[in-house]
Amino acid sequence: MSATTAAAMPAVAVVGGSLGGLTAALLLRDIGCDVTVYERSRETLQARGAGIAVLPETLRYPVERLGIPVGRITSSTDWIRFLERDGSVRHSQRHLYRFSSWNTIYRTLLDAIGTERYRLGRDVTSFATDGTGVQVCFADGGAVRADLLVCADGIGSVGRSTLLPEVEARYAGYVAWRGTVPERELDGPTFDAVHDALTYQVLSDSHVLVYPIPGPDGAVDVGERLVNMVWYRNVAEPDLAAFLTDRDGQPRPVSLPPGSVRDELVDELRCSAAALLAPPIAEVVARIGEPFVQAVFDIGVPRMVFDRACLIGDAAFAVRPHAAAGTAKAVEDGWVLAAALEAAGGDVPAALAAWEAAQLTLGSRLLERNRDIGDSSQFTGTFRPGDPRLIFGLYGPGR
Repeated sequence: MSATTAAAMPAVAVVGGSLGGLTAALLLRDIGCDVTVYERSRETLQARGAGIAVLPETLRYPVERLGIPVGRITSSTDWIRFLERDGSVRHSQRHLYRFSSWNTIYRTLLDAIGTERYRLGRDVTSFATDGTGVQVCFADGGAVRADLLVCADGIGSVGRSTLLPEVEARYAGYVAWRGTVPERELDGPTFDAVHDALTYQVLSDSHVLVYPIPGPDGAVDVGERLVNMVWYRNVAEPDLAAFLTDRDGQPRPVSLPPGSVRDELVDELRCSAAALLAPPIAEVVARIGEPFVQAVFDIGVPRMVFDRACLIGDAAFAVRPHAAAGTAKAVEDGWVLAAALEAAGGDVPAALAAWEAAQLTLGSRLLERNRDIGDSSQFTGTFRPGDPRLIFGLYGPGR
């Protein structure tokens, strides 16, 4: 990057300091932009117990730009297995997957951006574009001006609600129960059944999966990892508000974090696991100390560009997790945006015009594919082991 080219690059405000926002900020910094990330939380983010399948797009920056060996921040499995209720294997196929924890990837990216460019406690209340820049205002009364505003502020995006107030989250009709247990705490037969595979079980109007992720300290050696569980269970929309009321009687709009789920819900989860799940999966559920729950939503937008502001990641398309591609989609938005801006020599309107169409197409296709997978497992009964739609990926079967 020459000094002349760097000088032509815009000043960028990234709103939202999660994985998509951090990756976009790093990529834009790398092409010479003056980038600052504004995160509304007053402390560095935590996603307690959240395991993620990591696709190549998610690993691309840590591996290509930071030079981190992939095995340092991920665990891996060689098999996909579907179990029957009695624990026997219904279907098995070889397939390499890599898994990590949200916290592991977040800390890797945060260390790369540095604290000087990552401003905590900056809650955006409003912003306005005027053709030459964007004025961003914060709850503490402060304001900044940037040449480009990147809204990466997730499913509850202030950017989206400001720019597209008519777009609302649509509840999918089910929730995801989640939790982790240390691999070393599992009984021998359970460990043997799950440590080397992405393990599924299909039930009537439901499915559950377990897989190993790095331990709390990032350990990736077999026996030192965590086993992550996700169980999708239907909750009728009229019952959702009551379901998402925490143990203190406070309603939560999207999720119940670890420690906040009411005892009667946890008891019902464990009783259902013992009655319905294959013994290895049931043991994982039984040993989770603080299961938590997230409601599943669909969000899609007709536009991602608004003058000098844009929406990326879940701020634009919040997709169901069945293709494990939500983070990969957010990261890909950042890679393509940086490439477009560099190709345009820092011309923000030209770069955004070149960037938007492909990302809209990618987001809408991913939204529809995940909706199809989710509905087939939770409602129509057409979810089958070996279905190529179940292979995790950003672009779907055939690519």
